[in-house]
Amino acid sequence: MFEKSPKSYTDLLGKTNRIVEGTTIHGDINSPADFRLDGHLIGNFQSKGKIVIGPAGSVKGDIICKNADIEGRFDGKIQVQEILNVKSKAHITGDVVCGKLSVEPGAEFSASCVMKPHVKSMVSDGKSSEEKTA
Repeated sequence: MFEKSPKSYTDLLGKTNRIVEGTTIHGDINSPADFRLDGHLIGNFQSKGKIVIGPAGSVKGDIICKNADIEGRFDGKIQVQEILNVKSKAHITGDVVCGKLSVEPGAEFSASCVMKPHVKSMVSDGKSSEEKTA
């Protein structure tokens, strides 16, 4: 009656994955949880959570996620369902589709940008995005 089931290790850590500085990954990453990237990813990334690209991190490929904070380098197409935060030291080139965009002064933002504030679900399972308006 008063027994508590033990929490898993990832529940205790807050379910955030991390790739540390100095690590390079060639390939695609699919994560249901939040993700922090301080290393380098050459490939695509998809998450139902938030991605943070740290100041030493870089991504060359496509990103699909719910929220994103970019402080490092990104080259490709990024689709953010809610908010994309571009920090002052970020370097972004390519295509951006997001719900809301925040760019700090000093950021290098050389991308085409489309803001879709009424996007309900982004690309899932490699299919095109679905847009719904009120």
